[in-house]
Amino acid sequence: MSLLTSLKLVEFKPQHGSNRIQVRRRKLADKIDQQIRLAADPNFRPIKTVSSKDESGVEARREVPKRIKRWWAQNLDGTVQLTIRYGSTAIELAKGKTAIECATASDIAPTLEKVKEAVLVGELDRMLDKQVGPRKKA
Repeated sequence: MSLLTSLKLVEFKPQHGSNRIQVRRRKLADKIDQQIRLAADPNFRPIKTVSSKDESGVEARREVPKRIKRWWAQNLDGTVQLTIRYGSTAIELAKGKTAIECATASDIAPTLEKVKEAVLVGELDRMLDKQVGPRKKA
């Protein structure tokens, strides 16, 4: 019994990351990870599984590469403007500002890592709420 007394015993109440805020954070963090991989390897394409019917009408599942849009654009002077997107729209990071300026393309991945950290600790929650808007009750 001395082993059990040395442990901290608590009531079992698991905390699921399924609340609305956690889901948004996780979704955005996953998309940022994809952009980091795309910045490191321009040929990166994640795979998705689709179902389609062939000529004889038999349904088959196959893997196809998923199209990913880059969140950044390189300017003529060599600087890079990086947007953070939730869905198809850029998040307004400050009043009227939707992009982060990077000195070079090699700064994209470290900048995205910093943004991901901010997302995971909840610094962008207010912006995501503004982006998504209020939930409609059914």
